[in-house]
Amino acid sequence: MTAKVALVTGAGRGIGLATTRRFLEEGWRVALLDIDGELLGHAMAELAAPEATLALHCDVADVAAAPASVRRAAEHFGRLDALVNNAGTAVFKPMLETTPEEWARTLAVNLTGPFLCTNAAAPIMAEGGGGAVVNITSISGLRASTLRVAYGTSKAALAHLTKQQAVELGALGIRVNAVAPGPVDTAMAKAVHTPAIRKDYHDTIPLNRYGLETELAETIVFLCGERASYITGQVIAVDGGFEATGIGLPTLRAERRNL
Repeated sequence: MTAKVALVTGAGRGIGLATTRRFLEEGWRVALLDIDGELLGHAMAELAAPEATLALHCDVADVAAAPASVRRAAEHFGRLDALVNNAGTAVFKPMLETTPEEWARTLAVNLTGPFLCTNAAAPIMAEGGGGAVVNITSISGLRASTLRVAYGTSKAALAHLTKQQAVELGALGIRVNAVAPGPVDTAMAKAVHTPAIRKDYHDTIPLNRYGLETELAETIVFLCGERASYITGQVIAVDGGFEATGIGLPTLRAERRNL
């Protein structure tokens, strides 16, 4: 009962699953929440840690089910110390082709979901003396790009929600930060990024590569722990320097490498 507890949404794969593994390595217990029950089952089987994990099949945009799942996690483990709002969805279409339904669903999952889960978690954390929330935004919320009108807008709004939450929840001993991933070598990226797209990203990213899920997990778990005890209200880009490049000057960098 003394081991800390984290709830990770979108934990069935990718960054969420990598974060769950990192929490377990640090001795935390973890509630894994995901909308895909089959994916969640595979993750639980892969982790093979029944004493330290709990599966929660839920849509974070469900105004009744999401808060209920947060409470269930706290009741099961007896406490809740951290919440990672990682669940997300995306529609990659031109703005004029994005439907109102696609817009609404993207904002419901990416923005309303973290609002619902955090509002449910905060009183529980406060009762236990405090805690930490990490919202997973995106580099697309910091810099505009084509085909991302719904996704980018939702993530930009989540970055601001992070600051609102940090300001209001600080008095309860709850820190709230955000991590903005750049291009990450996930299964989805491998499926949709062509070699040409990957080359474009490599040319623009100063570290000249995609990030790893484990690298995102390291930052997320750090922000949830005591080593980050005076950090709140921040949006940290874990992106290999992608956001810092502005428009990028790959030709000049290539020339520099050849000097």
